Parts: sequence; C-alpha cells; structure tokens
Amino acid sequence: MKILLTGANGYIGMRLLPQLIADGHHVVCAVRDSDRFSIDEETKAQIEIVEIDFLEEVKPDVLPKDIEIAYFLIHSMSSSTKNFDEKEAATAKNFNSYLASTNIRQVIYLSGIVNDKKLSKHLSSRKNVEDILSKGKFSLTVLRAGIIVGSGSSSFEIIRDLCEKLPIMITPKWVLTKTHPIAIRDVISFLIGVLGNEKTFDDSFDISGPNVLTYKEMLHQYAEVRGFKNWVFTVPVMTPKLSSYWLYFVTSTSYKLALNLVDSMKIEVIARDDKLAKLLKINTHSYKEAIEMAFKKIEQNLVVSSWKDSMVSGRFNKSLEKYIQVPKYGVLKDEQTLKIEDPKKVMENIWKIGGDHGWYYGNSLWKIRGFLDKLIGGVGLRRGRTHPDKIYPGDSLDFWRVLLADKKKKRLLLFAEMKLPGEAWLEFKIDKDNILHQTATFRPRGLKGRLYWYSLIPFHYFIFGGMIRNIGKS
Repeated sequence: MKILLTGANGYIGMRLLPQLIADGHHVVCAVRDSDRFSIDEETKAQIEIVEIDFLEEVKPDVLPKDIEIAYFLIHSMSSSTKNFDEKEAATAKNFNSYLASTNIRQVIYLSGIVNDKKLSKHLSSRKNVEDILSKGKFSLTVLRAGIIVGSGSSSFEIIRDLCEKLPIMITPKWVLTKTHPIAIRDVISFLIGVLGNEKTFDDSFDISGPNVLTYKEMLHQYAEVRGFKNWVFTVPVMTPKLSSYWLYFVTSTSYKLALNLVDSMKIEVIARDDKLAKLLKINTHSYKEAIEMAFKKIEQNLVVSSWKDSMVSGRFNKSLEKYIQVPKYGVLKDEQTLKIEDPKKVMENIWKIGGDHGWYYGNSLWKIRGFLDKLIGGVGLRRGRTHPDKIYPGDSLDFWRVLLADKKKKRLLLFAEMKLPGEAWLEFKIDKDNILHQTATFRPRGLKGRLYWYSLIPFHYFIFGGMIRNIGKS
C-alpha cells in the first residue's frame, strides 16, 4: 500500500518508518525540511519524500493521488506554552485539505487518553484534533495513549534524569497522580496492527500497558530496575511555574515542554479497556519491561530517535538553510589548523564529539557554560546526542544544532543554540592536504556581543587549542 507518514522525522515516525518499509509498503514521508531528515541513504532510496508545512497555506498537487492510508503524528506541544492548541487545530484542518484530492481510505491518529472529565490544555487539544480529523473524507482510527516509555522518549528521559541525578527528591503533589504507561514497542505494534484493518475504522481505542502507576511509583520502579534506591517526598504546594522550573533545571527538557507536561500531569490518564489489544492479539509489556528494553537499546547504541532532536527543543523554528552559509563579514573568528596523519581516524574523532564523549578538552568548562546557559533559559548541555558516532543534519548536539554533516567532504558544521548576544558557528573540515581546520565564528549583536567575545579570548586560547590537538590525534 502507499502510505503517507506525517511527522516522519519525529520520535514515533522514526520508529514506525523502518517497520513500514520492512512490511513492503511504499511510504511517502511528509517533512518540513528534507535537509534535516535524519535517515541514511539506503533508507532514503526506499521512500518518497515531500516537503510540507501543515501550518502554512495548502499547496495543490504536492501529495501523490494514490495514497491509501495516512498516519497523523503531528503535534505542537513543545513549541509553545500559549497557542499550541491553535497550531494543532490549523495543522489538522490543512491535513484534511491536502488529503481531499487523494484516494485516502483510512487515517490513523496517535492521540492521548482523554477519559477524565477535566482535561489539560494538551489533552483538550488532542481531542479537538480528533474532532477535526473526523470531518475528513476518510475513515478515522484513533489510538489514545498515555505516557510512552522508550529510549529517547521525553517521558523516559525525564524520569531517567530525575532518578539518576536525584536519589532524594522533594516533589510536587502531582507525582501522586495515576497514569497508564505504555512501551514504545507496543505503540508501534498497535500502529501497525490497525493499518488497513476495517474492524478499526471510524473508532477510537485506548492503548496502554498492564500497569496503572502513580508518577512516584514510576520513579521508584525505575530505580529498582537500575539497581538502586531512591526517596521521593511530596510537598502539598508547588505552583505549576515552580514545578516547570524544577523539571527544566534538573532534566534535559525545554521549559515550554516542561510547563505543558506539568499541566497534563495533574490529570489522571487511565485507559478504559484493552479491547484493541485483544482484537489484535497484542500482549503488552509492563512498565519495568519497558525500562529494561530501553536500556538494552541504549547499551547496544541502537537508539533510533530522540525527542531532543526536535527543532523545538532549541532555537530553530523551521529551516536550517539560512544558517548553513557561515558569514564572512562583520564576524569574529578563532581559527586553528593542524597537520594530521590519519584523516579517517580524525573523522571518527570529529563524529564522536559531544554527549558522553565530551569536547576533547576542558570538559568541566563546557559543563559550567552549559549550567550558566540553563540559568538564563537556554538549552544547556543535557540534551547530549542521540547516537554515539552518527550525526545527521538537524540533530541536537549538546547546546549545538548540526547544520551540515558530510563525511565525503570531511566537514561538520554546528550552530550554537545557547543564549548568546549574537550567533555562533563551529566548523571542522579536513582539506585535500590533510590539514584539519577548526573554525569558531561569532557574529556579535552590538557592543554587548563584542564584549562577550573578547572576554572569552583567554578561554578560547586554551579550549580551542586543546580541542584541535586532541581531535587530531590518530
């Protein structure tokens, strides 16, 4: 079947795509920016890619007419604390308009569990999107999930940060709210199971794992799986704003996402039944099993996707294109060069930069800079990187964003997403004479930007000099 996959570069879409290809489907991936579609060339050769921003005016003749089934995996919760619901509604309406000229039979929408009488803004928006999609000229299948647990998921990474960094926690009372987690592996099984299944047309289903847990119990069970003990104490009063700041400073989440998550965490999210699991004969995994499976993927370096690579986790709104051309005029630079003996080994070193591997020199100073960035509302260093030795355009890399990663041209270009009085690029390139070029470029914003750069020159001397020497080692 020909299938449209929206949100193809997102956390769920990146997990679903390989399964659809393996099952022999022709997949059309809808992405906003094809330059940051984080897949290898072999996968790209097996799919069709179309560029669509569902928030913009509908353009005719963009989608193939013979699309039969579509997955709607788009949301805007991470991008705004105020009007994400308006964005999601506009996206759903435009999605319907795009599909009106195709042979679409079924749309599969991954939503959230909406059984509580009082819904958060996030869940109300998901329900509203359901209502909009139901007006389309196709059969709608809605899968309503609670917290999704898997390597790279925002829920898993937040729980991981909290438990690994804080053995003793003073928490808001929302940690006593009950929820119904589900393993990412089971979510993919359900998404595949309803594909073209007429028994699921024009219906909605709650999907969940077997355990109903409070957030506090989830924190404790995570610690049990990891082999340590933690203590969680709740306080009766902590405003949503304070709770959001608490999550923001302790974990790798953005403040916008933290605020929206806290709003949702006050609402019980419990599935009504497991009728779809029975229909599709899916045996779901427990919460502890989901944690264990996540760590197996991490230990084997098989993390397929991470919420941290989302553009809304940083400063970018849409395209990388405007930043790829590093400016030459009105900028300040630190340029380092080094003759190298083994370009292949040095390329491997460059491709491992950041994350757990660090920055080759002055890692404690990088961490301090990341902490200071967090204090003023930046992304900090906690995003890390998704893969230990693979980099794709659009990936997050600590407080940088990958603009260009080309091993054939031996070039890596990063753009700073930290809070700065200007714009900053960091480039690594090996030329035909086996000279490694490392260039930090800064375009200051007024006098403040220039003072910032000149105040850091002593640090640049040691950090950038030490970094190129260590990267250049064979």
